[in-house]
Amino acid sequence: MESVSSGIAATAAIGFAADLWLDYRRRPRPHIAAYAAGMTLFAIATTCLFIGVTLGWSGPVYRVFFLFGAVLNIPLLALGSMFLVAGRRSGHVMTIAIGALAAIATTLTFTVPFEHPLPESGIPHDMFASGFGPRLFALVGGASGATILLVLSLVSVFRFWRRDRAIVWGNALILAGTMSAAWGGTGLALGEAGGFALSLLLAVSFIWAGYRVATGRNRRPGRGEGPKGESEEPQGEHGVDHLERERA
Repeated sequence: MESVSSGIAATAAIGFAADLWLDYRRRPRPHIAAYAAGMTLFAIATTCLFIGVTLGWSGPVYRVFFLFGAVLNIPLLALGSMFLVAGRRSGHVMTIAIGALAAIATTLTFTVPFEHPLPESGIPHDMFASGFGPRLFALVGGASGATILLVLSLVSVFRFWRRDRAIVWGNALILAGTMSAAWGGTGLALGEAGGFALSLLLAVSFIWAGYRVATGRNRRPGRGEGPKGESEEPQGEHGVDHLERERA
């Protein structure tokens, strides 16, 4: 079951990451780049998970899986929302903070020795010791990133409740996906791997569905556009729900 779930999640994450990078190629924006980077790490982590549960774990595969899947991907998704909701200055400040988090977490994840031997099957859940180490940074990254996304998503939901229900429902799905990923990553950091593969599959499914629901209507020209197809609606709304409002 873990092999099937992780394989489907990896395939979906790769497709979603490619979709976001294509959006960034059409309209280079910092929030799109942040979302695409976060989903790329998600895709790499789920691919490592699939390799580990299917072919067996190795030290490098597990360390990449833990770093990208439990520590860094949620903060990068939160960074995308920060750029779009709070503006570039706040986004740049958060980028510096994530850079510091990534530098320390990467160093620890690839240098701290394992507490136990890697298992022959299943998902390892207690490889690192508690205290100051990779598990602590997974908790910090997951909790802070999920909190930021939760707050910004709720702000966007209230802002668009009367104006555009598609954005509201899209945000609800994105929030559900983020909470799924945070639940799985936090559980792994606490030493509980049960349901982790399923949490990743739910996360990518909800986030991609939310992205499509919230932006699908804006792919059709004519509504709120100027003579050159440029949106006349205000910018600075929530990340994924407004990727398509910033037309090149």
